[in-house]
Amino acid sequence: MTPKQRQFNIAGLRYNAQQWGSEAGSPVLALHGWLDNSASFTRLAPKLGSLNLVALDMAGHGQSEHRPGSAPYNIWDDVADVLAIADALNWQHFSLLGHSRGAIISALLAGSFPERIDRMALIEGLFPEPVSSENAPKQLAESIRKNRELADKPLRVFADMNAAVKARTQGMFPLSESAARLLTERGVTPVAGGFTWSTDQRLLAPSSFKLTRGQIHAFISAIASPAKVLLADDGMPKLYPGFTEAAQQYPQLEVVTMPGGHHLHMEEQADTVAKHINNFF
Repeated sequence: MTPKQRQFNIAGLRYNAQQWGSEAGSPVLALHGWLDNSASFTRLAPKLGSLNLVALDMAGHGQSEHRPGSAPYNIWDDVADVLAIADALNWQHFSLLGHSRGAIISALLAGSFPERIDRMALIEGLFPEPVSSENAPKQLAESIRKNRELADKPLRVFADMNAAVKARTQGMFPLSESAARLLTERGVTPVAGGFTWSTDQRLLAPSSFKLTRGQIHAFISAIASPAKVLLADDGMPKLYPGFTEAAQQYPQLEVVTMPGGHHLHMEEQADTVAKHINNFF
């Protein structure tokens, strides 16, 4: 199934997206993870035939434009952008499918605007990383320092596509060659001497501020829509012990753990993930 390419202009910024399924299907916005792009859903989306699925390249990712200026990428700006894109689609009510950082954005959006969200399926993500009130000054200082450092850092150039794909397999979360190639082909730009990542380097800088545990609890508690959280036993529960138990505290969340890694929706578990999502929607 070849996706339809879409474009949205939100507050002067161009967002690219890919659309799968029938426009008569249930409207769903799909949000990818950190340093990924909408190709994150290439393997999964054709298995979700009953949905009208629009997968975004979030700001600074894939084929979407970078945010202007020198500020870091704070996640609440993504929440506002996703809502604006839903408005551009004339979707007063819609559902969310999020992976990793995209799942966190989805949860914050559903907590902030519960009246807009019908259902929400989250893959390997839910809680933003908290910071204590006492560490807020350190958080801001580190964000500014890292942002300045990245401004002067030269972009890495790969001689060919295969070299970029190999590098992508060895990221924070290991990927198969086929999954890495999908993300890489949409996530590079040609330059003299080969290719560089199209991703904005400022995404590597920490947020200016982070939410406290109490604030995170308030957002998750405010989610009113049914939500399914799919976790991989070699993913978030392994990286953050207690993650599963923390998610299970919220009665509106159905938490399912299955074999696989962080990008299980792009790997051999994609069929199983699709069954869960189709049954849920």
